[in-house]
Amino acid sequence: MNRRALIASLAASSLTTASASHAADGFVDTPDGQEIAVRDTGTGTPVVFLHGWSLAGAIWQPQVDFLAARGHRVVVYDRRGHGRSTKPQSGYDFDTLADDLAAVLARTGVTNATLVGHSMAGGEIARYFARHGGKHIARTVFVAPTTPYALKTADNPEGTDRRVFDQLAAALAADSKAYLAAGAPGLLGKDAAPETVKWALDMAYQADPRALEKCLRSFSETDFRSDLRALQVPTLVVYGSGDLPSMASNARRTGAAIAGSRVEVYEGAPHGLFITDRERFDDDLLRFIRS
Repeated sequence: MNRRALIASLAASSLTTASASHAADGFVDTPDGQEIAVRDTGTGTPVVFLHGWSLAGAIWQPQVDFLAARGHRVVVYDRRGHGRSTKPQSGYDFDTLADDLAAVLARTGVTNATLVGHSMAGGEIARYFARHGGKHIARTVFVAPTTPYALKTADNPEGTDRRVFDQLAAALAADSKAYLAAGAPGLLGKDAAPETVKWALDMAYQADPRALEKCLRSFSETDFRSDLRALQVPTLVVYGSGDLPSMASNARRTGAAIAGSRVEVYEGAPHGLFITDRERFDDDLLRFIRS
């Protein structure tokens, strides 16, 4: 069995198949020759999910099941360096990541899709619109985004000091598994069930530590303020008030930067609000998709 067939077989056995008329796992080749692992499930108006830093497309599996059972086609994929996708030494800048997204959208052939991105994936959405004109996309959802600009500079006083990101990168390089485990409460809340923590960490441990460090540098140092002006589609921004203050600020500023967007706050929810407040998030998402 070749590499693609083996990985697809293992992935299919580890994921719950959504209630839908078809489900497929496969790989999309990127312009620079990488392989992006994609899951394409269901039929109907499409929704495309982009996962956050260190995770994988499987983090959206509850939403995949929910939407596919309600007549939607759902596409999820693992960012390069994460999950089942190939793990090159380069290509973690947002131009390349946006090109990866463009390749997935072109290969799957979705049109009029809702594009949903968590955390650093907000930057992929913004850069995709600036670089590729938002082709195929009718709506966007930013979940606890790191946009518009995470780094504190003279003209971006609400950002975070570079030394903080330097410290995070150093801790990640020293012991990536310990770093990821320590971050689980910020994603899932302090009272998360051990099974939920294990589920998320098992995904995070699949990521290449070098890719994680490069992605950390990219999302913290990339200025998306001009990119966000390229979004001219209905947009929903959601975040939890229990997230870090810097993340709440990012979400508010992202909403302010996108004309006509709507910002929703989940009281007390952490960074991974689509996990902890799943029922509310799923209902809000479905309503937005169909609005």
